[in-house]
Amino acid sequence: MKRLPTSLTMLLVAVLYLAAALLVNNAYHQLIFTLVLVWACFGLSWNMLSGYTGLVSFGHAAFFGLGAYSAVLGQVYLGLSPWVMLPLAGVIGAVAGVLVGVPTFRLRGHYFALAMLAYPLALLYVFEWLGLQEMTFPMQRENPGLYMQFADRHYYTAVGLVMLLVFVQITLHVERTRFGMALIAIKQNEAAAEAAGIDTLRWKLCAIALSGAIAGVTGAFYAVVLLVVTPVSVFGMLVSAQALTVSMFGGVGSVWGPIIGAAILVPLGEILHAELGGTYPGIQGVILGVAIIAVILIAPEGVFWKLRDGWQRRKTAAVAAIPAAPAGVTPMLRPAAPSAAGGIILDVQGVSRSFGGLKAVQDVSFSVRRGMILGIIGPNGAGKTTLFNLLNGFLRPDTGRVLLNGVDMAGRKPHVLCAAGVGRTFQVMRPFMRLTVAQNVKVGAYVRARDEASADALTAQAIARVGLSDCTDKVAALLTTRELRLMELARAVAGQPELLLLDETLAGLGHGEVDGIVDAIRALSAEGITVVIIEHTMQTMVRLVDEFLVLDHGQVLTRGDPQSITQDPQVVQAYLGKKWSAQHAA
Repeated sequence: MKRLPTSLTMLLVAVLYLAAALLVNNAYHQLIFTLVLVWACFGLSWNMLSGYTGLVSFGHAAFFGLGAYSAVLGQVYLGLSPWVMLPLAGVIGAVAGVLVGVPTFRLRGHYFALAMLAYPLALLYVFEWLGLQEMTFPMQRENPGLYMQFADRHYYTAVGLVMLLVFVQITLHVERTRFGMALIAIKQNEAAAEAAGIDTLRWKLCAIALSGAIAGVTGAFYAVVLLVVTPVSVFGMLVSAQALTVSMFGGVGSVWGPIIGAAILVPLGEILHAELGGTYPGIQGVILGVAIIAVILIAPEGVFWKLRDGWQRRKTAAVAAIPAAPAGVTPMLRPAAPSAAGGIILDVQGVSRSFGGLKAVQDVSFSVRRGMILGIIGPNGAGKTTLFNLLNGFLRPDTGRVLLNGVDMAGRKPHVLCAAGVGRTFQVMRPFMRLTVAQNVKVGAYVRARDEASADALTAQAIARVGLSDCTDKVAALLTTRELRLMELARAVAGQPELLLLDETLAGLGHGEVDGIVDAIRALSAEGITVVIIEHTMQTMVRLVDEFLVLDHGQVLTRGDPQSITQDPQVVQAYLGKKWSAQHAA
């Protein structure tokens, strides 16, 4: 049975919801119908930032409260109608979002969450200090509809429903574009997103601006519905908690999550407050707390994802296992090493990096000729991954230069290096687990694509180049280790790099699986991509690379072709060991 599009499903739900609201005449129950829409909108606002990027905000009441106060102050002092103030509140919320995001995005994890908490608390005291403890909207006897003062409360529900549908469409549009894909990639692995060419700071600022705009409009509408604004009612802790709770309960990172959460928790909290609030003050806070505990225990990602994952497991249970052999990659012999006259694509000059007293990389210099495969080997702790992080922009060198096509890129951010032609995979795989293979690879394609069509074309091409076409629509969480490695390789290739940095791409693979990855790397090299690879599987590496660069204690020990390196006494003593050397010689 074909599933209805989300937009059409949402429209049908809205029609049914409005029909149910029109059947209710009790003023308080009618207010609950409107409040469900308010908190669903506010949940979508919180979800736009925290749900899609994973940066948990405890401070969304700042944008909500600014929108509420802008609506009432605009009417009191300027005589502006709420119909005018709602979009203006959105602009105020967006500007506030950028002003908050610029300094706060420097923080991570719980530090970000706690920093966000400071903003609404500060604004609460500011508005109290300004003497705005309680602001009411002036009653308009003439043209009340012009000032959104409806005698029939059903009109508020209708306006709230239109607002929700608009915000849903905005959210769905974001989900379908590179904006949403970038946010989801940031949430699931920010380092991998940067390496794939995503300017994470830029997209996070866009997210918090849009989130602040939605919160500002919602706050303004909330103030109009209640006709009175106090600092605690719009900047208080429970306001931010309400947005967080309805989103987490319903399911973060989904347009349906805040709607499901608001539809369940708001009526439950309001009814219990009306029935038991006199006997048990603060019952709404208790309900929010119990809801969070229940979600953590039963459905950590929310009701929506719990139901969706259960449905997908039932669908995939009947699907046959995907064969292990990669499709579409033709094994080939390693072509002859490019000549020295082939041109230098990467020139590393005297690069060093220390962590306190530990000299992880010391005065490392080497060059990479265009079209070659260079293998970097050395014992654990030799500085190989640190060197990659210096080449890829995750670390800034203390000294030295990293010339890419003659341009010094030392200290540039990973997304800048990706745009300049450097692709990267990681020692510990960094897939975007909730995305399909095609969506994972598409994240890497955006750095080169001008529109969605070209991104799709680059994605399909990259998947085919590594032989993963039979897994295109498979969710990353269901992939084998071999498929994950190929997917990460495809994501790097989708950005059409000139230089690929592969960090232990063969780790965790069986013997038969290794051959498939090696064939894919050979095929990419034959197409003209320069490869620098870190790997410990020497028997495979000697068949794959043109030259070895050997590191030991952060320094270059030696460099040469595979035959000379495997027979070098220094390399045998520092890395290979006499047993490996004897077996290889035999």
